[in-house]
Amino acid sequence: MARAFNWLIPHPLLTLMLTIVWMFLQNELSAGMVVFGFILGVIIPWSTSIWWPDTPKGFHPFKMVSYSLIVIWDIIVANIEVAWIVLTVPTSKLKPAWIVIPLRLREPEAITLLAGTITLTPGTVSADLSDEGHSLLVHVLHTDDPDAVREEIITRYEGRLLEIFT
Repeated sequence: MARAFNWLIPHPLLTLMLTIVWMFLQNELSAGMVVFGFILGVIIPWSTSIWWPDTPKGFHPFKMVSYSLIVIWDIIVANIEVAWIVLTVPTSKLKPAWIVIPLRLREPEAITLLAGTITLTPGTVSADLSDEGHSLLVHVLHTDDPDAVREEIITRYEGRLLEIFT
């Protein structure tokens, strides 16, 4: 029974999320829209499931909530910081840096989430992942201390992602 259910709905949480997002996009609550949202929530994951890797082992979705809130806060703060840098620091005084972040993460989904988090935060961008997946190359717009940026990324993001994906 469970095997048949997994074939029909390969990613139940994604199905639920897509249904809810559809309802928000419609801005209308009706039985027809809920059913249609559920149908989309089943068809989209089912039709793309052959390209999905296996579900990460030990994923903790509830820890993801606090991580998401931290990332949203960091994006807001970084927007203000980057705006301040753009408005007050002359181009000749900018101190950009390339930083190599050694990774303890091994799950591809976790590494992708870390790289995406870094890129979403204004002032930083993930530029490259080593061939072995053991380090991430990050560009920083302006910093006086590249080592402090490296440590902040490791403790603030990677540490939490290790908790989420283990």
